[in-house]
Amino acid sequence: MIRVDDTYYLVSTTMHFSPGCAILRSYDLIHWEWCGHLYDALDETDARTLTNGQNCYGKGMWAPSLRWQDGVFSVCFAVVDKGETHIYRTRDIENGPWTLSVLPGLYHDPSLFFDGGKAYIVYGNSTIRLTELNDALTGPQPGGLDRVLVTMEKTKTLGYEGSHFYKIDGRYYLFTIHSLPDRWRRVESCFAADSLTGEFTGGVVFNDDQGYHGQGVAQGGVVDTPDGRWYAVFFQDRGAVGRTPVLIPLGWEQGMPVIGDDGKAPKEAVNLTARPGYAYAPLAEDDSFDAPALKAMWEWNHVPDDTLWQTGGGFLSLTAGRIDGELTDARNTLTVRCTYPVTEVTVQLDGSRLAVGGRAGLCALQYAWSAAALRRTEEGFVLSLLTKPANDQSGETVTAEVPASEAVTLKALFDFTDMKDAVSFFHLEDGAWLPLGTPQKMAFDLRHFAGVRAGLFHYNAEAAGGEARFSAFTYRVVAP
Repeated sequence: MIRVDDTYYLVSTTMHFSPGCAILRSYDLIHWEWCGHLYDALDETDARTLTNGQNCYGKGMWAPSLRWQDGVFSVCFAVVDKGETHIYRTRDIENGPWTLSVLPGLYHDPSLFFDGGKAYIVYGNSTIRLTELNDALTGPQPGGLDRVLVTMEKTKTLGYEGSHFYKIDGRYYLFTIHSLPDRWRRVESCFAADSLTGEFTGGVVFNDDQGYHGQGVAQGGVVDTPDGRWYAVFFQDRGAVGRTPVLIPLGWEQGMPVIGDDGKAPKEAVNLTARPGYAYAPLAEDDSFDAPALKAMWEWNHVPDDTLWQTGGGFLSLTAGRIDGELTDARNTLTVRCTYPVTEVTVQLDGSRLAVGGRAGLCALQYAWSAAALRRTEEGFVLSLLTKPANDQSGETVTAEVPASEAVTLKALFDFTDMKDAVSFFHLEDGAWLPLGTPQKMAFDLRHFAGVRAGLFHYNAEAAGGEARFSAFTYRVVAP
């Protein structure tokens, strides 16, 4: 996250989803809106396109770093499945175009840094290094600075990672996270030096969980406001919803950061707006699918096959182009992030064009997924609650089932309150919402490394073919 004049920009990890590297904008550090995405798709490998039995779950792009230097925006992130690091540059962060430089090798949780006409990258896990880059940003500078900043012995939990590197008032700062050595709890450390070649000293500067299940608040950036105040934006693991940003005031004493109110993260944020009365566009909202392009909130699970979907005229069309055995094999699943504490989504589905074997509907996407699926069989239509088997085997389990017509209206209620982490599916009958089976447990699983998302899907388990049409999508954040 950075500030340019009165505007804050934030880039976010999108893992295996496409388009990727979300770019958000704010004028108060509290409310955010879409600028868009940095790229439509990375290289279309078998893993990224869910072909030949390959997938990119939990991989893709990790931990982007955003900088602004001499009128140029730079974004750097590791591409885990390819073992390389990408650096994109543009003068227009909201419209591009972006130019790409590729660094061979995986620079873990990189922080890009510019100083004195030189470029550096700070990266690592347990051992954090600083390496000077060449002018093209395609590799280390021959004979350039390359050194260890800090190191720690690996623990049973987590060593230093998540580097953020800054020069503030002539002094150099490395912010990094790790876990307490005796148990899992995310904490933030900071180390500082008067030069890039000097000794970096420091230690833990923030250790708080907001009273939330021992889940520490740490890892992220620091930024100043136009009037000179400083804030940290760290995140907290909040169960199945994923990682949630937390805004924390920051001060300085004797050249080191002092974070929080008496070491605590406040539960309410002060008004920092630079543009009073500005109306933010929502991060997620209803969609009538009237436009020929998708809204920025939507991201495909992996790289889509653009020949098999279209939108406009009031509906989203998804065609099954091949046989897929289960939801996470299906290529063109369209997803949107959920919001804490409770997210409710509804959608209308026209399944009249489904082929026998087709499944289409509304899902809670994670490794252990669940879905309300309209299925077409030889005998007709049924509405099924499909879930992933309880073990690591592939496939699907029919958990509940009711007769259905070719058109249904579905609802999913994602309840993340206080780590309840349960999703309930409903179908509309004679004006009343009827439950489909029982609530299903949700979880944040490192095999996907992403919060649970709502998704619209269509796949066929028996033969290629068939079309599903979705319309009247609604999105609500409701009180628990």
